[in-house]
Amino acid sequence: MSTSFDDVRGMGNPARGALRAAGYDDVESLAGVDYAELAALHGVGPRALDRLQEALQAQGKTMGGTVPAPKKLGATVTKGHTGKNAADIKTAPTDVAPSEWIAELPWPKRREHGALLLELFNRATGETPVMWGPSMVGYGAVHYASHTGREGDWFQTGFSPRKANLALYGLQGHPRSEELLAALGKHKVGAGCVWINEPEDVDLGVLEELVRHAAHS
Repeated sequence: MSTSFDDVRGMGNPARGALRAAGYDDVESLAGVDYAELAALHGVGPRALDRLQEALQAQGKTMGGTVPAPKKLGATVTKGHTGKNAADIKTAPTDVAPSEWIAELPWPKRREHGALLLELFNRATGETPVMWGPSMVGYGAVHYASHTGREGDWFQTGFSPRKANLALYGLQGHPRSEELLAALGKHKVGAGCVWINEPEDVDLGVLEELVRHAAHS
């Protein structure tokens, strides 16, 4: 599996460039690398490292050395897109049809899982799915602004079928999120993502309610 730095939300061009210049080609290449060594790279800040560590942990991996706990920093999220995006944000909607992209996934099981999630999210959100970047299916439109002033347009909820797991976005931080996640079944959570290994591991009725709740909160 190879996860591009471009697929990690919150990663800016300076961090991506510094990591690639240092010989790291993807997220997986950071597994076992000393955190302090990565933090010493010019352009790689703590927030980028938090996001990268989160992506590694979703695969059961971690950076090496002492990895500090991520700081919880808030962001303001509003409905709709404004067109105001930080210059280094490259992930954006594309014209690729999500159903066609899912049908061409290289993993037969994930094609099946992707089709199931596409139907579930379509039904729960009532929105038209849109591809964001090369590997995320998004629904709805929101705009976020961080405590640092960094802002950008994003999707409200969505998913990405990956070789190692199924990533579900935008399901946390809503009034009933904790209640529904507690009833969901086997899953892992990160700062902005919920991961499941197989649809069979969770209660699909609860998942659909969780997606519906997130989409309409």
